[in-house]
Amino acid sequence: MGFVLAAGRLDRKIAIERFGAVEDEHGDRVESWAPLANVSAEVVPAPGGERYSSSENAATALTRFTIRWSTTVADVNPKDRIGYGGRFYNIKSAIELGRRVGIEILAAVETD
Repeated sequence: MGFVLAAGRLDRKIAIERFGAVEDEHGDRVESWAPLANVSAEVVPAPGGERYSSSENAATALTRFTIRWSTTVADVNPKDRIGYGGRFYNIKSAIELGRRVGIEILAAVETD
């Protein structure tokens, strides 16, 4: 049997956004973040996910988001971002789970 993604674990809502040209309220094309999908996800802090950079005074908190695979999110990549809990997470990697079952996304938010 293949990989199974339990629905009960997908208990959070996240917004996936993509940067690109969008139309503003005046009909002009501008570069901005636009919604790609709002999906259910499992959200788990990545083990050892808190890393400190000596060149900066900031910590990078890594979080793992697991979502169901769909054609809408099949090409999620590090150029996209996730909105969750009032913060934006920069995607570091996105890996397909099973055969079009789910996607595991590792993302980081910069904290003070």
